[in-house]
Amino acid sequence: MIGRHSAEGQRYMTVREEAGRSARDVIRKTGDFIRGRPILDGDSVDEFWALKDVTFDVKQGEAVAIIGRNGAGKSTLLKILSRITEPTKGCVRLRGRVASLLEIGTGFHPELTGRENIYLNGAILGMSRAEIRRNFDAIVAFADVDEFLDTPVKRYSSGMSVRLAFSIAAHLTPEILIVDEVLAVGDAEFQQRCLGKLNSIAKDGRTVLFVSHSMGAVSDLTSSCALLDRGRLTAIGPTREIVQRYLCAVVPFAAASQEDVGIYRVRPAGDAPVRIATVRVIGTDLPLALGDKTFSIGIDLDVVKPIAGAHVTLTLWNANRQCVTTATSWDADQPLALRGGRQRVVARFSDLPLAPGDYFVDIGIDQSMAVTLDAVANVPLLKVVNLGAVTHWPQRPWGAVHSDAVTWSVTSDALV
Repeated sequence: MIGRHSAEGQRYMTVREEAGRSARDVIRKTGDFIRGRPILDGDSVDEFWALKDVTFDVKQGEAVAIIGRNGAGKSTLLKILSRITEPTKGCVRLRGRVASLLEIGTGFHPELTGRENIYLNGAILGMSRAEIRRNFDAIVAFADVDEFLDTPVKRYSSGMSVRLAFSIAAHLTPEILIVDEVLAVGDAEFQQRCLGKLNSIAKDGRTVLFVSHSMGAVSDLTSSCALLDRGRLTAIGPTREIVQRYLCAVVPFAAASQEDVGIYRVRPAGDAPVRIATVRVIGTDLPLALGDKTFSIGIDLDVVKPIAGAHVTLTLWNANRQCVTTATSWDADQPLALRGGRQRVVARFSDLPLAPGDYFVDIGIDQSMAVTLDAVANVPLLKVVNLGAVTHWPQRPWGAVHSDAVTWSVTSDALV
């Protein structure tokens, strides 16, 4: 459906003019500007590549998301794929009719009514008059604008405009549908209808290219994902894997990079036989996806003197400082034998569903119920994100939940 895309995108030039120069001088040196040389003596010309070395293939029937930070080049890429903008270098090969929804009301005339704009916009997108007539009732019903069909579009709200624009593009039955981040304008009910329509389009064997900052929508709709960063393609692969990589980059939350938790220590420094050095989630990628109930917390300890019967108590809190769960090796009747040197205690949770959000942990090392050897509090541990598995998560306070599904182990392997 879509062949190889090899586009180096758009090259933009900005010129800083010196004050006091005449328009005649500027016009005279227009040729210099076109050739990339300064217009005026002493001026500088800066080049900015919105896309650089972006090459990928999309197969027929694939639903592919394009994600990245603001300014990464996503919209420029879609404009190039839609043949709105020509790349400075490279080429795009498309096989099939393309419909694109990049900006609200693109191709709408504000003075024309909704009815007239359906015919106008449909013709711009390549629909024949007979095709528009055949799909007219379905377009109006999907957009839910039948009461305002004979009202000029300039009186439509932004939500009404995007509903009508999306409905026209979706009923074009294109082989390739390109959608930018415009669905965020609609209400929740319409967004769900749009995602359902995009899903049905993808299941019909047509190709969908989708740009969105909603990772839930991206995960729900697409099977493959491309990650852009500063105009370059940094990764492409399964949606879940790429979304987690993107969230890890833009949400630097977790103790995975916390090599020393000393700033969270709640006991004064002393000659205790054991010190907590590092706390982190191990054995899985961060952030956790909603629905991942199994994960392990690794606690790296510096053991000065061997301890035959140590115990670890772990309390997990949400961002509102509400206790989510408490786990302790005391309940497991499993005293931990700590040898000298670097030791790792692992607490493995096998059934602990967590709501989306940030989580913190308190950890204490005890030798008896009355003697705490070391303790840290409020250590940032992990983030849970909704990748589309649940569309609505009830907001409710959490009480203390005692978790029995925890296993404890000790190894001599330092955390890496």
